[in-house]
Amino acid sequence: MRFTVDTSVLKQAIEVASHATASTNMTPILENLLLSVQYKRVVVTGNNMEMAIEYVIDSWVEIESEGAYTVSSKFLVPFVSLLSDEKVTISLGSGGSLEFVTPTSDARFKGADASKFPVIPGFKAENPFRIPAADLKRAIERTLFSTAEGNIRPTLAGIYLKVSADGSVAFASTDSFRLSEFVLKNAVPTGTDASGIIVPAKTAAELSRILSEDGTVELYVSENQLLAVYGNVKLFSRLLNGHFPDYRNFFPKKHSTKGVVLRADLIQSLRRMNLISKENNFNTKISFRADAGIELSTGDTEIGAGRVNMPASVEGEDSAIGLNSTYLLEVLSVIKDDYVSIDFETSLSPVMVRGVPADTDKQSFRHIIMPLKI
Repeated sequence: MRFTVDTSVLKQAIEVASHATASTNMTPILENLLLSVQYKRVVVTGNNMEMAIEYVIDSWVEIESEGAYTVSSKFLVPFVSLLSDEKVTISLGSGGSLEFVTPTSDARFKGADASKFPVIPGFKAENPFRIPAADLKRAIERTLFSTAEGNIRPTLAGIYLKVSADGSVAFASTDSFRLSEFVLKNAVPTGTDASGIIVPAKTAAELSRILSEDGTVELYVSENQLLAVYGNVKLFSRLLNGHFPDYRNFFPKKHSTKGVVLRADLIQSLRRMNLISKENNFNTKISFRADAGIELSTGDTEIGAGRVNMPASVEGEDSAIGLNSTYLLEVLSVIKDDYVSIDFETSLSPVMVRGVPADTDKQSFRHIIMPLKI
């Protein structure tokens, strides 16, 4: 095998595919990247057996001879990132090493035969549904943070995705202490219908990393597998087995107290309170009063105590709740609206957090956090 490729293109391919590699003493080949040189393209593949990423280089490349070989990503990623020449020629040497030659340098790395690299399972790429990349990226960002750790409840260690016949796509996640739902309205053609799937959190994170604000993503579902195609990238992943809870009934349908506050003010105040409340598992009291706005306060800790007032619009009953302030900060970080609303029925009821305005004709987001005793 021998080919010459634009260095910047190679860097991008190796960087993307390397996120599907794994370091393990049991199966060291999973640390490697497969370089497959074909008639008019080079395919760079990483495969950790749970997820695989293929990056196709079909431009800015000159193929001299075909072939395939694997090299450890542990060495390949940093090496290629440091190349400064515009082009690099890569060939398989007679001694079983992959050789890299540029106008100013040369190097070689030992690897392993391509036959040892795990094969990506066959996939029937039929009946895809398409979502704008910017929308899918936003959906993942709004739900990924509230997924659960996989060793606690495996079915909650991912993002639930459901396509409805009306053309909407719902994304949801929960760790049983909080719950997020992001809905894309009219995102796919009416009549598209798919049963709910659970995309592993690691897969969703890598997909979000790959996506930009342009283009469209094609999603294929086959049995317990997912294929996402975006530009030159194909991402294959196993889906999580099991049933995601019917979460919609957990969202409260009414409230007795509601406050609307500037998001930036709330974030700044919570960060100040966290310096003290971290000694008490970030338990923060939030008081709502129509005549005084919103007040944050902490109980006495080894560090001390704190209180801060913020101007806010409060409607309904004056009341107070206790929340884990890190949970509240995490949801505030994914809401992009200038103002947020916080509402609840009683001090022991789920607390709803939404941006203002909460819904648009294209999307909606809502989040609940279970309260703490105060």
